[in-house]
Amino acid sequence: MSDNLPVVPAEPVARQGMFGAADTGDTSGFDGLVVRRQPRLSSPRPFGEYFDELVDTLEAGVPDAIERVVVERGELTVHVRREKIVEVCQKLRDDEALRFEMCLGVSGVHYPHLEGEELHAVLHLLSITHNRRIRVETSTPDSDRHMPSTVGVYPTNDWHERETYDFFGIVFDGHPALTRIMMPDDWDGHPQRKDYPLGGIPVEYRGAEIPAPDQRRSYS
Repeated sequence: MSDNLPVVPAEPVARQGMFGAADTGDTSGFDGLVVRRQPRLSSPRPFGEYFDELVDTLEAGVPDAIERVVVERGELTVHVRREKIVEVCQKLRDDEALRFEMCLGVSGVHYPHLEGEELHAVLHLLSITHNRRIRVETSTPDSDRHMPSTVGVYPTNDWHERETYDFFGIVFDGHPALTRIMMPDDWDGHPQRKDYPLGGIPVEYRGAEIPAPDQRRSYS
């Protein structure tokens, strides 16, 4: 990475480049990227739009479930305690004022620097009745990668939770068949975690040989 990049404070979180590249060996196209992020952002009231009413209904229906609420770029994310995730989903689906009938997916995220909540699962919910969207996010420590499965509320999360388990190692307790879905059954580790090694094997493509990732970028 070049020496003339801007200096970024280390707090709350600052990071430059991608994949830890320190020079021009970064071929990802993100060389020079600077990221500033507040890991524990919490938005003040009023949240705006229908968000206040929605959060109030959820707080009344499932007490002590919400840890924080984030409104960013006109989108609502509700962070909830992992032990309450099933109750929250049931409330969001069944309450007539909410009616989030559809879960569009379960995404995994790995934040190694967030001690005690390194692994996050994010549910993307859609209310067809009210034409509204919400993200429900919950976390688990890396030392205890368990959280309740939401397949009983949203059956289509079956495959989504399997993928999140496969790539991040989150164990969804109560899932009917929590097995790998993308990687081979005997694969070692969970390849979308940030501490997963970026090694690999060369790939032949139309006569050309593409080196493995750890052989075409600099990680010094």
